[in-house]
Amino acid sequence: MNGGRGVRLSEGEDGPVTPEALLDTSGRFPAAGGAAPRPGRVVRLPGVYRPQTDTLLLALAMRREGIGPGTDLLDLCTGTGALALHAARLGARVTAVDISRRAVASARLTTALARLPVTVRRGDLLRALPGRTFDAVVSNPPYVPAPGLTLPRYGPGRSWDAGPDGRAILDRICDDAFAALRPGGLLLLVQSGLSRPEETVGRLSAAGLDVCVTDRVTIPFGPVTRRRAAWLRDRGLLRDRLDREELVVIRGRKK
Repeated sequence: MNGGRGVRLSEGEDGPVTPEALLDTSGRFPAAGGAAPRPGRVVRLPGVYRPQTDTLLLALAMRREGIGPGTDLLDLCTGTGALALHAARLGARVTAVDISRRAVASARLTTALARLPVTVRRGDLLRALPGRTFDAVVSNPPYVPAPGLTLPRYGPGRSWDAGPDGRAILDRICDDAFAALRPGGLLLLVQSGLSRPEETVGRLSAAGLDVCVTDRVTIPFGPVTRRRAAWLRDRGLLRDRLDREELVVIRGRKK
């Protein structure tokens, strides 16, 4: 959740890829293989997270990992439903979850306008779907370190604030991911280097997943991180006078 930043991504298998190349002018993700996008656009109600670099990193990872027909996929913290829409266009059967009423409404409008069969549920992460398992789980959760022990219940900060270490939501996903995946199932999540990706890797490994970091990109601070830079330095989360952060995609596979 990087607060309004765009940046060239690192080279992938098909050569240099930019965020702009992944979205068309209406904010749509293309289908697999670079085929022309079908009609539809991402709808974002006020206060709902706008798809940006972290969203695009996950979309690229989903395509690379072969998400497609026959994949039963869960999009946690769906926001506008951009990743759910991308997965549905790749051919997956998609369920999307968010705790925000406005996000749920946005995702339902997004997928309805695209005329794609995405099930959107309101709920608290995997508690929204007790006992369900999936072939793939993707998530762009709140991960920005924030002052205060209480997570916001309203407003745009709900999309990115994740407690003093940025791990309030990440840790819950790590602890629950193994049970939510079918044998051989795939987890893809994105986070900032400020919220300790090494801890995510360690927790997922301890839970029984084969884990690696598949993508890294360094981007300038957005408005939220820039405003918190002094506080982040005081907490030891930011070194020296750096004004950039790293985003990573973490991949886990259930053995």
